[in-house]
Amino acid sequence: MTEQRTATVVVEWQGELLGAVGPFAAQSPSWAQVGEVAGAAARAAGVPLAVLRLLSVAGGEGGRGGEAVYLAVAAERPTGALAPADTEEVGHPLRLRWASADGLAAEWAWADGELAALGRARSGPVEQVRSWNLSALSRFPTGEGPVWLKSTPPFAVSEAAVIARAGRADPGLVPRVLAADGRRVLLADVPGVDCWGVPEDGMLGVVDRWAAVQAATAADGPGGLADCSPAALAERFPALLERLRPELSAAEYAQGRELAGRLPVLAAELAACGLPLTLVHGDFHPGNWRFGGERPTVLDFSDASWGHPALDGLRPKPFLSPERWADLRSRWTDAWRTLAPDSDPERALELAPPLVHVHFALRYQEFLDGIEPSEHPYHAGDPAAEVRRALRALRAPELP
Repeated sequence: MTEQRTATVVVEWQGELLGAVGPFAAQSPSWAQVGEVAGAAARAAGVPLAVLRLLSVAGGEGGRGGEAVYLAVAAERPTGALAPADTEEVGHPLRLRWASADGLAAEWAWADGELAALGRARSGPVEQVRSWNLSALSRFPTGEGPVWLKSTPPFAVSEAAVIARAGRADPGLVPRVLAADGRRVLLADVPGVDCWGVPEDGMLGVVDRWAAVQAATAADGPGGLADCSPAALAERFPALLERLRPELSAAEYAQGRELAGRLPVLAAELAACGLPLTLVHGDFHPGNWRFGGERPTVLDFSDASWGHPALDGLRPKPFLSPERWADLRSRWTDAWRTLAPDSDPERALELAPPLVHVHFALRYQEFLDGIEPSEHPYHAGDPAAEVRRALRALRAPELP
């Protein structure tokens, strides 16, 4: 399967579907990366426009590649030639606020109002960067540098609250919140690069510092975060397994039943390792670390929950080479051995993988339950895939 993405954009103006532009070949294969799509469609339509949501996709997999069709709203009546578009606009109760013209306008108007109140009004057009069912991310230029508006769905946590909580333990590890309102937040720019591949040793300090934040926040209690502790995951898994039964083979379902019986025991064994339940980032991989050459910053707290720190400890593994994973694993276990001297972090990493995949299976199902059907291709099959990974992890434990 090629990861090449093409994008066709259906254009809406004042509530009317006028036609389509494209297809365009996109540099990024990711469906959620809409900035270049908005730019190409605006040039073809002859007017500024903003992408609202994915309408359909043919081919591609895992949110990448294939032929994607988007809906966009034009700021003015288009002057460019539009092709006929066989699309009917139908509302949906699960449509996210930034996925409609009025909703996106309200998000941007809120950000403009907050920037004006801060004395750093926008100095140019808003630049869309990413938009999908888990977030909308836009860059607002100002005379003092860019500011980021991030909007998240009802099934995400309030990022500003989590950032504030983590920031009390380590202010330099989290981005600076300029304004917040529910599940939308204005963030100061964080210079640097995302840490895919983690090529520099300096950024590995994020592991030690995040463990220290977790140790410091453990005594605070959940504070409104969802309970994703091992015991809670074990309790929720059987119902998910029944929902996924049509997607699993008979053998997989039978193994899943065995896993469901094993999870309470795993949860108890993990508790005996002596690490505290605490604030968990939920997606603690290098793509959510940013490094500017001096210190790392942790981004994207929308999946935060109350759980076991091994969830974050294991999350970077699929993104790293075996050698780099060995470095990071050693840092994580060393950090926790210092923070919790009577604990056994090595054993925790050996036990946790099946529960980590159960956690993600449950979370992906929450995504699917919270979004409209046209967005389902982003996550379709993910809960069952995570169950299969949990079954494999139970058969092949994590080794040092």
